[in-house]
Amino acid sequence: MREESVQVRGLRIAFASAGNGPSLVLLHGGWSDSRIWRRQLVGLGEDFGIRAWDAPGCGRSSDPPEDWRMADYADCLAAWMEAVGIERPHILGLSWGGTLALALYRRHPEVPASLLLAGAYAGWAGSLPPEVVSERVQRARSELERPPEEWVAGYIPGFFSEAAAPGLAAEFEAIMSELHPDGTRTMLNAMAEADLRDVLPRIRVPTLLIYGELDQRSPLSVAEELHARIPTSELVILPGVGHVACAEAPEAFNDAVRAFLGRIDLLG
Repeated sequence: MREESVQVRGLRIAFASAGNGPSLVLLHGGWSDSRIWRRQLVGLGEDFGIRAWDAPGCGRSSDPPEDWRMADYADCLAAWMEAVGIERPHILGLSWGGTLALALYRRHPEVPASLLLAGAYAGWAGSLPPEVVSERVQRARSELERPPEEWVAGYIPGFFSEAAAPGLAAEFEAIMSELHPDGTRTMLNAMAEADLRDVLPRIRVPTLLIYGELDQRSPLSVAEELHARIPTSELVILPGVGHVACAEAPEAFNDAVRAFLGRIDLLG
């Protein structure tokens, strides 16, 4: 695995790379960065040329302007892929990254060869009741005023099932504890306002939806809504798994990704 960075529109965008083959771009969720994908960088690197970015405001990347919304992140993502030389990639987004993948398709539909949406939303405004969005935003804004070690552990039950492997909670808490407060606020605002429902019926590329059966953050009702609205979609539900399925059940997750992309390749 290699760690690299490029300058895109005045921002430093960091990313991890692994493998060779068809391009697979990994978009992490909120309160996170590219490190959440380490099991995919290793497990899928034999089959794909993988690049996992740190979104602006996350990991080793620069913070974006505070007024950015999903369209700005999508345009930055497209510019980053152009700068790195990525053409017609498969786009795999987790949670917030899944909403970003949809925003990318809305603004740059010619870019993705396929979409893989894991624990995804059509934005919080597009997938959750207003009172749930309000509660999440108020909670996060209050917590971001305090040291992460005081509150990150409270998110773990919503991210993983009770059966998650020992050590997974500590791993994710460590990643969360290094978040950028200002960058996270901007991501939070973008996600809270995002409503991508209009783009769902217009998607024309193969689309895989991967959800954990026990996902509390993006429950199966969200998965079923996206599946009903995206005409090209397939839905895979991983039994006994929570929201961050790529880390909790990496073998099953990677198998689902590999099988889906293998079918696309066979279809030409």
